[in-house]
Amino acid sequence: MSAIAEGPKIAALSCGKPVYLVVLLHGEGDSGAAILDHALNWAPALPKADFLAAEAPLSGPGGAGRHWFDGGVGVHAALPEAAAALNRFLDAALAARRLPDSHLALVGFSQGATLALCAALMRPHPVAAVVGFSGALPEGLPAAITAQPQVLMIHGEDDPLVPFAAMGATKERLKAAGVPAKSMRRPGLGHAMDDDGIIAAGDFLTRNLAQKPATAPHDHHH
Repeated sequence: MSAIAEGPKIAALSCGKPVYLVVLLHGEGDSGAAILDHALNWAPALPKADFLAAEAPLSGPGGAGRHWFDGGVGVHAALPEAAAALNRFLDAALAARRLPDSHLALVGFSQGATLALCAALMRPHPVAAVVGFSGALPEGLPAAITAQPQVLMIHGEDDPLVPFAAMGATKERLKAAGVPAKSMRRPGLGHAMDDDGIIAAGDFLTRNLAQKPATAPHDHHH
């Protein structure tokens, strides 16, 4: 299987070494550039963050449209494998910037949201935040939840591809596993990201990355 590649990015607007990293995972059949456009809305509030779009490793028929995992019959095998590959990619991206998991946020749309959720729950340490647009977790995945990051799921009530009810089912399972999951319903919206959702995602990222209070006693304010 080909590897996840770094796509386009927005370097930290503060021009210094990035203090945070936000990794964006596009939807099936799309590319990193499409989802990076949305990050232009979030970068001004997070000037110390690098925004990095990842490119899915699998190409569709005839090379058209990339996807993260084969959503066919084998999702229970394909998704954990894709999540493990994403976590290797994230580890490398964090190591390159010398940043801990607590300074990382993931934003995904559709298949990218499903993958972001699955990967974040499988990490040894929680990332700061996961925002999933129009994505849900298949029943029983991941098999074991090892990290409990702050999660925000945003979903159109009229989504024809990923049923709106799937978000509620995912949220209930996450809460039962001790994951602080919030959700936002978008009335009248299909399988898409809209302005209200994008604004809410930006607020959630800013709150959980930049405005996060120091929790651990050895964690000094800078």
